[in-house]
Amino acid sequence: MQASIVEDSRFQLNDYLADELARTYGTPLYVIDERSFRDRARRFVVNFPGDVSFASKANTSLGVIKMAHQEGCSIDVASEGEFRGALKAEVPPGDCRLHGNNKSAAELEFAVEKKIGKIIVDCFEEIEKLSKFEWTPPLLLRLAPGVDPHTHAKISTGQADTKFGFPIKDALRAIELCLNSRLPLIGFHCHVGSQLMDATSQSTAAKVLAQIAHKAQAELGFETKFLNIGGGLGVRYTAADNPISIEEFCHRVATTAREAIGPSASLGLEPGRSMVAEAGCTLYEVGVVKTAASGRKFVAVDGGLSDNPRPALYGARYELVWHGHSNEPSSIVTVSGKHCETDTLFAEVDAPSTVRAGDLVQVLCTGAYNASMANNYNGLRRPATVLVQENGGHLEIQRRETWDELHARDINLEAV
Repeated sequence: MQASIVEDSRFQLNDYLADELARTYGTPLYVIDERSFRDRARRFVVNFPGDVSFASKANTSLGVIKMAHQEGCSIDVASEGEFRGALKAEVPPGDCRLHGNNKSAAELEFAVEKKIGKIIVDCFEEIEKLSKFEWTPPLLLRLAPGVDPHTHAKISTGQADTKFGFPIKDALRAIELCLNSRLPLIGFHCHVGSQLMDATSQSTAAKVLAQIAHKAQAELGFETKFLNIGGGLGVRYTAADNPISIEEFCHRVATTAREAIGPSASLGLEPGRSMVAEAGCTLYEVGVVKTAASGRKFVAVDGGLSDNPRPALYGARYELVWHGHSNEPSSIVTVSGKHCETDTLFAEVDAPSTVRAGDLVQVLCTGAYNASMANNYNGLRRPATVLVQENGGHLEIQRRETWDELHARDINLEAV
């Protein structure tokens, strides 16, 4: 089915607010728009007939996690650290779900001790670890449905050749082992991949999981009570991206899953980037503009790999807004960071011909996998995150690291 044209809903700062935020908080700066984020969260919760779980790895800012929970989302965590973050964001442990392809015994022990809401089981070794506890929360088996999502290889997770979950051929054996170990297995989970423009792959995966569920009922007497389809809805990184709407995605996935599994099982969905990416942007300040011997024009900004590694990891592309310039001729430039690498952030993009040091440039659709992937390469401090509030104000919800924090882990220098 052809996807319908969806209006561009990416949050964008005007010149006045961009200048004010840069002066107040410095750059690079992550910005999240509260109205946009809450609206997207509500649309998922209202339109999907089941548990909507925000993937905290998409944005680990505790303020963002807290807002997602306030809007009715449970919270996915993929480590003890993310779980601790959710608890610190005042999310009840029962509203959290633990993921991970290599959970340690300590992580599982912490999750069980805190009475986490669900654990998504990824391998046979994990079943063995869980069987040693006197009590565990409800469990889902993560299955790899063998669906090729036709997205970037680095964010494809549901195909047959993947580190995530049980191969379909091992599903019945895993179910039987859980039953024999008297573990509270309630159903299945899958995630086929990310940045998908429609619901085709998720719908196909739902049918595969339903087939396993029906087979488990017939052969093992196991009744599936919960089916989680994962997430993966894409966002508009550039004008060329045209994902289907949240409403259409929820309807297609839920309809297919319900038809496949029947009326008795509850459904789950895990929007990650599609809930937060378009609600965020990043502000940089231009430092150096130079032309290489090749004729290529480089515009260097005060960030790079340390605050957005996605271009280097995935070849990710974004759209930029240059502040302080209007109705000027443009030229093609390469925007680079300040790191000791090639550090190409945005290759072959339009920029005003008069771009100069001190200009602000805004990068759209950076609410997901930017702040959560930030690092300290070359001794750069991780940026602050500012919330543009619904009441028109702005609030720092995650401050920039201090210089002392940058080296806080270094110890015993006197003994070296």
